[in-house]
Formats: sequence, C-alpha cells, structure tokens
Amino acid sequence: MKNNSTRKMVMAGLMIALSTVLSYVKVFRMPQGGSITAGAMVPIILFAILYGLKDGFFAACIYGVIQFMLGGFVLHPASIILDYVLGYGMMGLAGIFHTETKDLKRALLGGLVGGFMRFVMLVLSGVIVWGSYAPEGMNVWRYSIGYNATYMIPEIILTVVLIAIVYNKVFDTVNK
Repeated sequence: MKNNSTRKMVMAGLMIALSTVLSYVKVFRMPQGGSITAGAMVPIILFAILYGLKDGFFAACIYGVIQFMLGGFVLHPASIILDYVLGYGMMGLAGIFHTETKDLKRALLGGLVGGFMRFVMLVLSGVIVWGSYAPEGMNVWRYSIGYNATYMIPEIILTVVLIAIVYNKVFDTVNK
C-alpha cells in the first residue's frame, strides 16, 4: 500500500467528505435520532481497512466531530463523546482488519466490526444519556438495544453489502 502521509491525509479528507455527503441521503429516519443512510459508514470503514487502526480511528473520530458540528443534538455533555466522537470513532476499529494485500473477507469483517462497535457505543449512550425516554417500566438496556437496532442493523447490512461491491475497485485504485 502506498502510504505516504500526504496521500493518506488527502484520502482521509476525501473519505470523510464522502461519508458526510452520504449521511444527508436518509433512507429512513428515527424520531429521536438515528437513521439509515445511503452507505455513509462505507467510506470511513474502507479508509480504516486500507490505512489501519490508528489512522482509521482518527478519521472516524474527526467524522464524528463533523457530524456533531453539522447538526448534532446534545441532551447531556456525555452525548458528544458517546454519540459522536466515540460513536462514530468505533467505525475506525475496522482498521484491525488492515492488510497490505487485497482481502475481501477481512474487509467484510471490518465492516461488521466497525458497524457493530458503533452500535455498542450507541446502546451505551442510550442507557447513560437517553434512558429517560424509555417507556415507563421498560428495562433501559432493552429499550436502547431495541431502538438502536431498528436502524443500525439495516445500516450495518447495507454497509457490508456496499463494501462487498466496491472493495476490490477501491483497493486497486488506492494502490496504483
């Protein structure tokens, strides 16, 4: 992988910008936040897979900050960290599947792990920050898992399908 710092920075900027644009194309929107997008997680997760954990996590966290700045809702300061910085940052964990050679299976696992870990952070945020929205008498963990699964499971599935479609071409293009 050609991995000089200027190229990496440009690629991070492009992937963050592409994810930001895709985040505005909402397929489904939940009433209290969260949505299924047109694959907004794909560019960030691909960046993490192509450039590794450290760079992927950093780019994903920057993307989260941008998402917050472009219209994030905060009920409590912990929400900034859990929903945005770490919530989106978890997509960078796909970078643990980084390899110098083209490997679609590792890329798909990266998509699953990055998406699932974002889901985990959103569930934690749902319990810690948004728990008061749970229906009276309902377990807050059950409420948070159910609410976030409603949009995150389809978003993760869409992400993995799109990675399967574009990964080989993106890998080849980045490694020219």
